[in-house]
Amino acid sequence: MSEETQEKDYSMLYIALVAIVAISVLLMVKSSESDKFAPIKEQINEEHRLMNIRVLN
Repeated sequence: MSEETQEKDYSMLYIALVAIVAISVLLMVKSSESDKFAPIKEQINEEHRLMNIRVLN
C-alpha cells in the first residue's frame, strides 16, 4: 500500500492576503487624498457659511 501525503492548499490564504493588501493600499491612498484636500474643503465650507449669513440678513 502506498501512503499519499496530502499537501495543504494555501491558494485561498494567498487570495485573502492579496485582497487584504489591496484593500489596505486603497484605504491609505484614500486617506492621503482627503488629507490633501482638507484645506480646500474648509475654504468651501467657510464660503458657504458667509453666503448663508448674507442671505439670512
